[in-house]
Amino acid sequence: MCLVVFAWKSHPDYRLILAANRDELHARPAEAAGWWPHAPDILAGRDLEAGGTWLGVHRSGRFATVTNYREQQQKVPGARSRGEIVTNFIASASDPLQFVASINGADYAGVSALCADHDQLCYASNRGDAAVSLTPGIYGLANASLDAPWTKLVRSKKALRDLIDADTVDRHSLLRLLADRTPAAAAEVISNDEPLELAQALTAPFIVADRYGTRCSTTVLIANDGRIDFFERRFDAQGNATGESGFDFNCQT
Repeated sequence: MCLVVFAWKSHPDYRLILAANRDELHARPAEAAGWWPHAPDILAGRDLEAGGTWLGVHRSGRFATVTNYREQQQKVPGARSRGEIVTNFIASASDPLQFVASINGADYAGVSALCADHDQLCYASNRGDAAVSLTPGIYGLANASLDAPWTKLVRSKKALRDLIDADTVDRHSLLRLLADRTPAAAAEVISNDEPLELAQALTAPFIVADRYGTRCSTTVLIANDGRIDFFERRFDAQGNATGESGFDFNCQT
């Protein structure tokens, strides 16, 4: 994932409210969200190049997602897929804090991980952020550390807070939050080695660009009574919706 905004234990009905956009090369093959035939308790999309996933839930109510870091680095030979972090956690019975603390950062390119069970939502990165169990609140994660003050992250967190304050949280309002295609002003853009037009496009919550952009938007609502609402909407390179999948089920503990 490349944009994740979420509320942990900050709503009277939901322990987790999450909205996320997956930004990726359009040419990278992926499978739509669904129950995995070889692991039928896992609900997730699937990266067909590396075999893992960027975000998933388990029938038990366990949840995980990862984001990468926007950084210039050469590929490390033998580096493991960041997507395995998600499946390894949700298919296990591991304590979330112990799990994120045990991730060997040297095995992966830049990665941040969020892992949750019924009681804890924990975060860590291999770019200097030690494992922590998050307190109730509203958070955001993009291609940097948790709550980095990026324009799109600040804007999206405020939009989520407004939905919670107005008690209008559902999959539809979260999808509207994720559909924001307004980039930062040109004066705020740091292009580094990227063309300015692309660098500015990357500052929008929903990215539309020729080779790379928002491939899918996902919403996850985990209610206090164990009900899970999971929804994915997929897009082509022009930002047009190409399909969607919705799932509504009870946790099986």
